[in-house]
Order: sequence, then C-alpha cells, then structure tokens
Amino acid sequence: MPIHHAVLALLEEGDSYGYELRAHFRQMVGPQWGDLNIGHLYQVLERLVRDGLVKKREVEQETRPDKVVYRITRAGHKELDEWLESPFVRQGGYRDDFFLKLAAASRLGRTQLNGVLRTQREAYLAELSALAQLRSRHDDEPLISLLVEAAILHMEANLRVVELAEKNEKQLAATPQTRRTAATARHARSA
Repeated sequence: MPIHHAVLALLEEGDSYGYELRAHFRQMVGPQWGDLNIGHLYQVLERLVRDGLVKKREVEQETRPDKVVYRITRAGHKELDEWLESPFVRQGGYRDDFFLKLAAASRLGRTQLNGVLRTQREAYLAELSALAQLRSRHDDEPLISLLVEAAILHMEANLRVVELAEKNEKQLAATPQTRRTAATARHARSA
C-alpha cells in the first residue's frame, strides 16, 4: 500500500503531526479504506524522515508532552510528483486469499469446494449490502462515493468468480488422481 505517498500528499497541505495526519487520512479516503493504525502511521513517518522525504521537529506544549511536527522536503515533493505521474501496475501477479482457498478446496473434493463457494458467496453478498448502505451515507462526498463504487465493482467481480466456480464445480473438484488419469489419457490419444 502506498500509504507513505498519501502521507506526503497530506503534508503537501502543510505541516502536521501524527494524530492530525490520521484524522486527515480518514477524512480523505473515507470509511471504506479501513482504519489507519497510528503505530503504523508513525512507522511510515519515521521511514519518510529516514529517507529524507520528510523532516520532523519537536514543538513544546505547556500542558502536554512535546508534539512532533512533520514537514515535507523538496525530495518529498519530487517523490510525490513522480508517484502521481506514474500509472498503477500490479506487481508479481494476482494474489487473493479466496483463490488460494478455492485451490485447496478443489483438491479436497466437491463437498469442501461447495462449502467454500457457499460461504464465500454469502460473505460477498453481505459485503455488497454493507457497501450499498455506505454509498447512501456518502452521496454528497464525490471522492468517497467513487471509492465506494470501486469497492462495489470489485465485489461484484469477486461474486462473478464464485458464480463461474459454481458453474465449473465438477471440473474444479476433480481429484488429483482423476486429473492425472485424464491427462494421461489425453496424452495417449495425442500420441
């Protein structure tokens, strides 16, 4: 996740500190993204400082502990610009826990495969319902509405994969021995 780039974008707006950055992040991306753990945020900030993309300074406070304020550097501006100008390209294939579960269940037989597909279908439908409610609560926020709509489209695609797997359940659930026998028979026919 390019959280560090989002933090740089927030710092473009002006100097800030951890909890304020976290609040601005939530405001920027909305509830669909999920919570940004403050510990993780501070790790990101320390990495940005280490990499020279952000500077930090302590600000004294009379009644509270000192506050650490962060500021983006020229190198940070340059890094942010380069990130914004480059397209997102998926690296290293398509990894998804559901596909891994689907592969495992298909090797264990039709009963397990059907159970996985049924459970996943129910989960995706519940998520679609929650996203529809979320969309109605954020109609007046164009960026958040767009992010929620993207999540809905992804979820609909995931549900379509479940439907395709259900349609091809018999072939997917063939045992490894059955697959080897079928492959051997195909090979013998082609020879």
